[in-house]
Amino acid sequence: MTALEGHILTPRGFIRGRIDIDGRLLASVAGEPVTETAVRDSTLPILLPGFVDLHVHGGGGADVMDGGDAALTLARTHVQHGTTTLLATTMTAPADDLRHAFAGVATARAAGGDGAVAHIAGVHLEGPYIGAGKLGAQPDFTRPISLPEIAALHAVAPIRLITVAPEADGSDDQSGIAALVQAGFRVQLGHSDASYEQAVAALAAGASGFTHLYNAMSGLHHRQPGMVGAALAHARCAEIIPDLLHVHPGAIRVALRSIADLYCVTDSTAAAGMPDGEYRLGRQMVTRCMGGVRLPDGTLAGSTLTMDEALRNLVHALGLSVTEASARTSTLAADHIGETQRGRLVDGAFADVVVLDRELQLRDVIAEGVSVHGRH
Repeated sequence: MTALEGHILTPRGFIRGRIDIDGRLLASVAGEPVTETAVRDSTLPILLPGFVDLHVHGGGGADVMDGGDAALTLARTHVQHGTTTLLATTMTAPADDLRHAFAGVATARAAGGDGAVAHIAGVHLEGPYIGAGKLGAQPDFTRPISLPEIAALHAVAPIRLITVAPEADGSDDQSGIAALVQAGFRVQLGHSDASYEQAVAALAAGASGFTHLYNAMSGLHHRQPGMVGAALAHARCAEIIPDLLHVHPGAIRVALRSIADLYCVTDSTAAAGMPDGEYRLGRQMVTRCMGGVRLPDGTLAGSTLTMDEALRNLVHALGLSVTEASARTSTLAADHIGETQRGRLVDGAFADVVVLDRELQLRDVIAEGVSVHGRH
């Protein structure tokens, strides 16, 4: 039995107390209530749920599309920054490339972890069923929704999220999206030039969120609200990249006021955790420089963001409380994909904990009961 003591963020708020860890699980979380002001004024460790990132293309020089041990490499990289659960995220690509990537994810999941890797909960299939007019950094291998192709990939490694453009559905009533939802897949809207009306129809068909809100989607105009307008008017869930480069802080504030379950993702690439230079993103080469990742024409191509940076940006740049910032970097994302034992510090949950100081700098990460940095 391992114990951690400090200020612990529970679903009911902060307590000053103790976490007992038994193997991979939290055996007990107990203590006395304390205000967040007292937490930030104290020198005691701050214990938050491990971060949950639903959009991770790469890290540590490895890209999911590389297959092989790439998924394991990025899981080892991101756990060093507090991410204890993630979705390996693919690129729009030919069928053979996707099968190769999924085989690598399956191998990584089967290998399990030695306590120094994030849990790979499955795959975020970002395309290929997206709009050719809003590729962003995605290569142009778009195609219409294919349930047989999706089912075949899902048999290799579980698909937990699919990013789809309404225009890739090919029907006015969004029956393709409805079929995916009926088959049990969680659909997000993104990489799309869809109108407001098309996006609302896709939500009505069962789509449940939006991929990297604002980026690679039709923008808001007061006479043509676009996909962004549909998200702000109707969405309960959406992901956003809080690296302060992809989205202006003011636009993040708008989203926070409009979308109750807005959660953060990194959209990180192989360049995350690496020095400036060139890296692969699917079939393309991208350059890490000036704090970002770009294609040769200057288009943003994912990020170098890590989730501990995301948390600090929410608190320091946007003024969120630690409690709310933690929810948006952990619990809400876990809830979105039905991971009830992740993203929360409660008895019986997986022992995934980030240990921070009062400046929100990472001091340790506990991944399924094992200290990543060997301090407990």
